[in-house]
Amino acid sequence: MARRSEHSQEQIKEMVLVAAETIVSEDGSGALTVRKIAMEIGYTVGSIYMVFANMNDLLTHVKGRTLDDLAKQLNHSVPTTSVEQSILLLAQSYLNFATQHFNRWRMIFDIQSEGPQPEWYQKKVEQMFAIVELLFVELTPGNSQEQSRLAARTLWSAVHGICILSLTAKPQVSDIEASAQSVDLLVQTFIQGWKASAQLQVNAKLPEM
Repeated sequence: MARRSEHSQEQIKEMVLVAAETIVSEDGSGALTVRKIAMEIGYTVGSIYMVFANMNDLLTHVKGRTLDDLAKQLNHSVPTTSVEQSILLLAQSYLNFATQHFNRWRMIFDIQSEGPQPEWYQKKVEQMFAIVELLFVELTPGNSQEQSRLAARTLWSAVHGICILSLTAKPQVSDIEASAQSVDLLVQTFIQGWKASAQLQVNAKLPEM
């Protein structure tokens, strides 16, 4: 490890976040303490509080980096020839991320910040949902943006619920495969129902002959 004087505050901040992510990934968010991070990077606790206002600030940044990684994985799964297939791949990608990075993913929802979230963090949350919402706008262009937004978030809440139920109890490979099948069934059924509902609304607006 380089001498402390060779690290800028930005470098120390990055070292803290990487160490925190490693601790969470290996031992869960309950094992994360400032003292443990300090030991990992060879700095004092006081040095960490020079780059983060408090523990809540540190946790928010760790969760923000997880949201960035999740959004990156979701974006990589989007391009297909079919909107329906893109939504299905997004849901599968979400389950895969939750499976592969369970402790980091779970930390986003298990650890709630004290007070309102900073604006930069809220933007990360909104950007992640926007990936799905844009596809729903394309799926049923006759619906309003608010209706598409509600549909996207409703579906994603259900996908998230499957992840929580299936991954919390140290699942076996067969459990994860069953979860993937559940996600596929949920998404396909929801899309069919949503498109049918949208078509009914369109038909209701057509003038009678």
